[in-house]
Amino acid sequence: MNLTLDDFDYLLPPECIAQAPLPERSASRLLALTGESLVDRRFTDLPNLLSPGDLLVMNDTRVLHARLLGQKDSGGQVEVLVERLITETEVLAQVRASKSPKPGGRLRLENAFEAEVLGREGEFYRLRFPEDAITLIEAHGRLPLPPYIERTAANADETRYQTVYARESGSVAAPTAGLHFDAPLLERLKDMGVGVAHLTLHVGAGTFQPVRVQDLSQHQMHRERYHVPQATAEAIAATRKRGGRIVAVGTTSLRTLESAADEQGNIKVGAGETALFVTPGYRFRVVDRLITNFHLPKSTLLMLVSAFGGVEPIRAAYRHAIDNGYRFFSYGDAMLIHRHDEI
Repeated sequence: MNLTLDDFDYLLPPECIAQAPLPERSASRLLALTGESLVDRRFTDLPNLLSPGDLLVMNDTRVLHARLLGQKDSGGQVEVLVERLITETEVLAQVRASKSPKPGGRLRLENAFEAEVLGREGEFYRLRFPEDAITLIEAHGRLPLPPYIERTAANADETRYQTVYARESGSVAAPTAGLHFDAPLLERLKDMGVGVAHLTLHVGAGTFQPVRVQDLSQHQMHRERYHVPQATAEAIAATRKRGGRIVAVGTTSLRTLESAADEQGNIKVGAGETALFVTPGYRFRVVDRLITNFHLPKSTLLMLVSAFGGVEPIRAAYRHAIDNGYRFFSYGDAMLIHRHDEI
C-alpha cells in the first residue's frame, strides 16, 4: 500500500476541537470500531466491551509544568518548553524568541532562576539549570496545554490534564486516552476480572509536530523514553497464555509495547528509547485492542490508528465522528479499535 501524507488529511470543523474537559472524566463518548462496524457508545460502557481476563495497559507518566516564560540576558522575551530531561540538571527544550539565543547566553525564567544555553541540537536547545531540573520546573513552570487549546491553563487543568493514575513525572503532554478513566470505572473493571498493568513513556513535544514530507519513509520520528516493569511483562505473558486480550490505553502504551517486544511478542523488561513510526502495513506483535482519542490530520498518530484499525475503516470512523458531533483531540471523545487483521 503506497500511501502518502495526503492520504491522512481530513477537514475538521473548528467547533469539533474540545477546548475544555467534560464535568466528569468518564462522561465522554466512545466510538467502537470492529472491522467496518461502527457503534456509538459511552465510555462508561467500556466494561461491556471487554471480557474477564483481558488486560488494560496504561501509561502512568505525569505531565510536567514544562512551560516557562522569561527573558534573555539581552532583555528579550523568551518562552521555553522543556522537551525532555538529559541529566538531573540539563534539558532539551524548544525556545521561542525574536532572536535565537546563543551558546553561553543565560535565560532568566519565571523571575526565579537562570538557565544557561549550552548549544543547539536540531530544533531544540540544550539548557543547564542551576539545580535539579524537575524540582525547578514543578516549582515555577506552567502546565503546557496543547497548541490547539486556545486558552491558558486554568486551575481545573492541574488535575484534569493528568490521568488519575499518573505518578512518573517527565511528560510535556498527557497520554490523553487515559483521561477518560476515573476511580469508579477502574473499580468496575477490576470487579469484572479485567486486569490493569502500567508502563511509562514520557511524551515529548514532538507528538504535536506535523509530518511535512509526502513520502512517509522520509519522516524523522521524535524519540521518547520508556520503561516497562517486570510485573507488566509478566501480566502480558499470563494474559496471552490464558487467551485474554491486550488492550493498550493510548498510542503511547501501544508504541511502548511494540517497541519493547521481540518478533514473537515477548516483552523486554527495563528502560529504552523509541522512535517507532507505525504506518499501514506494520505487523503488530502485542496489542489486540486500542483505546485512543481522535487525532490531528496528517499526524503520525492518525497513521498509527490507520495501521491498527485499517485505513478505510478509520476514514469512515472519522467521517462518522465529525457528522455526529464527537469532540476531538486531547479533551475529546474516544475510540475502541479492534485490530483489523483479527476481524
